[in-house]
Amino acid sequence: MEDIIRTVNLTKQYGNKVTVDRVSISVKRGEIYGFLGLNGAGKTTTIRALLGMSKPSSGEVYLFGQRWANGNPDLSRRVGYMVEVPYAYPTFTVRENLSLMARLRGLPVPRAVDEIMEQLNLTQYADSKARDLSLGNAQKLGLAKALIHKPDVLILDEPTNALDPAGIVEIREMLKALASQQGVTVFISSHILEEMSKMASRIGIIHKGVLLEELTTKDFETIRRKQLMIGTKDDQKAQAILSDSGYAVHSTSNNGFALLDDHAVKHPEHIARLLAQHEVLLTMLNIEEENLEHYFLNVIGVKEEKPD
Repeated sequence: MEDIIRTVNLTKQYGNKVTVDRVSISVKRGEIYGFLGLNGAGKTTTIRALLGMSKPSSGEVYLFGQRWANGNPDLSRRVGYMVEVPYAYPTFTVRENLSLMARLRGLPVPRAVDEIMEQLNLTQYADSKARDLSLGNAQKLGLAKALIHKPDVLILDEPTNALDPAGIVEIREMLKALASQQGVTVFISSHILEEMSKMASRIGIIHKGVLLEELTTKDFETIRRKQLMIGTKDDQKAQAILSDSGYAVHSTSNNGFALLDDHAVKHPEHIARLLAQHEVLLTMLNIEEENLEHYFLNVIGVKEEKPD
C-alpha cells in the first residue's frame, strides 16, 4: 500500500540545537497515526515540516509519493490541518470564518459551510463571534476549517485540547469514521495518551527529537504488561500457597498482591480454584493491563509518579 505521508531522516536544527533528529516515518492511506511525545519533544516541529511551514535542515518529506516543496498547490489542496492553536478572525462569526475559508478553497457557499457546521455540531453557534466561543467550540471551529474541503490527509496538533469528555468522544468517532469509511489519512499529535490508544491504528513515540518506537495498537495489546490482581481474607496464606505452586508473587502498593505469570493472567479461574481448595476466600480477582501512558513513560525513561 502506498505511503501517503513519508519522511526520510527528517532533521531540523536551530543553531546548535537539534529539535528533530533523523526521523523516518510512513503513514498509509486510511491510517490514524498517533504521534506521542512530551512538550518540546519535536512533535510540532515535525508537523510544521510535514506541512511545508518549516524547511528541514536535512532529510526529505513526501506526500502522496511526491517530494514536498513549498507552494505546491496540487498537494496543498489535498491536505487539511490545524497546528498549535485554532486560529480564527475574532470579530467574525463562525459562519463568516467558515465562509471565508470556503471561498479561499473554491467551495460553494453556503452549502459547504452548512455541511461542516452540522458535522461538528456548530450550527447553533453560526452567528456567534469567534471571540465569544468557549475554548472547546473554538477548537471545533479550527477543525471545521481543516475539514471543510474534505481533504485526503488531515494533520492535527492536539485537536482535543479544551474539549469536554463528550466533545473528545465526538471528535474521536468522527476521525475514526473519516479514516475507515472515507480513507482519510490522519496524522495526529496528542498528550491525551489513553485517547490515542482508542483512536490510533499506529503510534510513534518521539523523545528529545528522536523517534524511539513505532507500534500498531495490535502490537501494544500484545506487549503491554498484564497482571492478575488478587485479594483474599488471608493474603499471607494465599501467597504461600501460590509460591509453593510455582507462581511468582509480587506485592503491590494497594491491598492484595499480583501475579504476572502468563498462565495466571490467561486462566484466573485456575487461581480461584487453587485457593478455594485450600479454603482461602477471595475478595478480589482482577486482570489489570498496562495503559498507554505507563508504557510511554517507560519507553522514554521517565518514572511514573505515584500518588501520596
